Amino acid sequence: MQKLPQQAHETTSRALLHGAFQAALQAADPSYAIPKVLKQLFPQGIRGRCIVIGAGKASASMADALEKYALTHWPQAILSGLVITRYGHDVQRPLPDRKILVCEAAHPVPDEAGLQATKNLLHIVQALQKDDQLLVLISGGGSSLLTLPVAEISMSDLKSLTQELLRSGAPIEAMNIVRKHISAIQGGNLGRLAVRAGAKVDALIISDVTGDQPGDIASGPCAVDDSTFQDALNILDRYQIGPGVVPASILDYLKKGTMGQAPETLKRDEPESLMVRNHVIATSMQSLLAAQKYCLEHGAQVHILGDQITGEAAQVARDQLEIVRGYVEQNKNKDFADRPGNFRRQVFISGGETTVTIPQGVVGRGGRCSEFLLALYAHSKDLAGLSALAADTDGIDGSEENAGAYFDQEIIHHANTLQLDEKTYLDAHDAYGFFLEVGGLVHTGPTLTNINDFRILMLESHG
Repeated sequence: MQKLPQQAHETTSRALLHGAFQAALQAADPSYAIPKVLKQLFPQGIRGRCIVIGAGKASASMADALEKYALTHWPQAILSGLVITRYGHDVQRPLPDRKILVCEAAHPVPDEAGLQATKNLLHIVQALQKDDQLLVLISGGGSSLLTLPVAEISMSDLKSLTQELLRSGAPIEAMNIVRKHISAIQGGNLGRLAVRAGAKVDALIISDVTGDQPGDIASGPCAVDDSTFQDALNILDRYQIGPGVVPASILDYLKKGTMGQAPETLKRDEPESLMVRNHVIATSMQSLLAAQKYCLEHGAQVHILGDQITGEAAQVARDQLEIVRGYVEQNKNKDFADRPGNFRRQVFISGGETTVTIPQGVVGRGGRCSEFLLALYAHSKDLAGLSALAADTDGIDGSEENAGAYFDQEIIHHANTLQLDEKTYLDAHDAYGFFLEVGGLVHTGPTLTNINDFRILMLESHG
């Protein structure tokens, strides 16, 4: 049983929801995580050539934190490198004359800027020398940003495949199995090349996937991969992305791979796999624990529902509502304020990554977090005193510019006044439109980190 801190103080429902989200983001801030891990990994510092490469929504902020650390702690390091991030995700005030260059490209569908940047990054890897220290900065979004299809596949075909995968409802882990098997650099290929050049390789990873496995994050450019070409074909078949939908060049290449006519991704029995160190430095659970601490300090009891929650966003919302209803049923004969510890607020937080399957002919607006929250709102009319927030920790939820959405009693009252039919919006997958109307969008701008989705439900006693 948690005990209420003596210094705990309450705040408004809205402030608590947003404050918990900010606490989660802060725990995954590269300016905190990067110096901490560098001190642990390199207690004697680094001397000589240190090459830094990377890709992902957090790669620019990771590179900025690393370079600032090196200026102070590694005076004898010769630093250089290049990272690729999403458009608008560079740091606002970069170091003057920075040594690690930043390129911006498209996400989630790759573009030519990402292709050229990845070619430049590959040239850096190919120029590595014996005993160079290579630091690879990896975060969510790297699968699209670190884009270099094998020679048999065109960039336009890769774009087409990516769009179909995004529409299919396939989880990110499944999408990445397909993408890494048509990539010249993902699926451990980058690590393999660097080791063969004689470099020492350390990958620093901010996880945006459930399970936090390096091979699943940004399609694992430095990690071993247990999946196969046949697994990739099976995924396309499972999500009905077959002939006539996926380009023929991709199907042909994957089929060649199943016959041993194309090189596989990095496997555990390859000597190169033992010479690459992958370090996951920030995770969803770390952020949930930070949010838990914040809520406890503000007078709430916290229930962590898990950091690996997946599934259709609307169904996950209904599942979590059942958990809340179960709590209410167990405690229906006593007011929250009478419980041991005097917790008047019960908070349920979770991480993970849901999906939204968009039917053919439906455009939709928003993303998985906004859809989760709209489904939560639509199916929770029996729960008085419920408020909630759901947001993507990279600051962009799906197709629009918002990080996610929230509702409290004020938002609920406003929606009732407008007489909006939330189920119509839900059927149209237009969660963005609904929360735009009621003033419930969450805007952060690019957070320069990415540790998956953050969800918080708060049940409040008014007794």
